Amino acid sequence: MKYRVITNSKIPRLLSFFIDVYAITLYPFVFIKDKGNVITLNHEKIHLEQQRELWVIGFYLLYVYYWIKGKFKGLSNSEAYMKIPFEREAYTKQYDLNYLDNREKNSWKKFLSSRSS
Repeated sequence: MKYRVITNSKIPRLLSFFIDVYAITLYPFVFIKDKGNVITLNHEKIHLEQQRELWVIGFYLLYVYYWIKGKFKGLSNSEAYMKIPFEREAYTKQYDLNYLDNREKNSWKKFLSSRSS
C-alpha cells in the first residue's frame, strides 16, 4: 500500500474542531503535527488499511455516522470519537507493529460490539 507521511503539518491543527488532532489520515496521506513516532504511524497505517478496504468514501461516511451516533447518545466529543470502531481497532492494535501483516480484512467489524454502540 502506497502512502505519504507529512510531518510537521498544520493540517491536524486546522482540523481540530471537536477534539485535539495529533495525526490524521486522509488517504493516501498521513499528516502529523510534529515528527511523529512509530506507534502513531502504525495507528494511522491501520486507518489507511480501513480506508482502502471501504473504498475511502465508505470509511468517511461510516466514521461520521458512528461519531454522530455517539453524540446522539449524549457522549462528549472525545467519548464519541473513542467509540468509533475504526478508532477502537487502531488504538487497540497500535502497539502491535506486526498487526497489519496478519490483519484479516474488515477487522474493524470486531469492534462493533454493544460496548461500542
